[in-house]
Amino acid sequence: MGFRLFWRWKSRSRVGRPRATLELRALIRRMAEANPTWGAPRIHGELLKLGMEVGQTTVARYMPRPRKGAPKPSPTWRNFLRLHLAESAGMDFFVIPTATFGVLLGFVVVSHRDR
Repeated sequence: MGFRLFWRWKSRSRVGRPRATLELRALIRRMAEANPTWGAPRIHGELLKLGMEVGQTTVARYMPRPRKGAPKPSPTWRNFLRLHLAESAGMDFFVIPTATFGVLLGFVVVSHRDR
């Protein structure tokens, strides 16, 4: 009897945040798979708009993990720069004081293709 009471006390339910329901977990997974570029903050915001009280860390916990070797859902910065470097340019506008205390204005445009 004492052993039974001890284990009942030991395995009692703890106070804390309630667990996410199975429907909520399935909805998080379905939203993440349907919108691969959305992260946990975006899905969390959409769930709040639907009136579901859920934390962002909970959303991140139940999102599907990407498999090893799977392509990224959106291009990386390296790919973006590689694809658009030829069309981009750097510009600068500056003031040049002269020896006669005059002011010259300079404007320089550098194409990254030729750089």
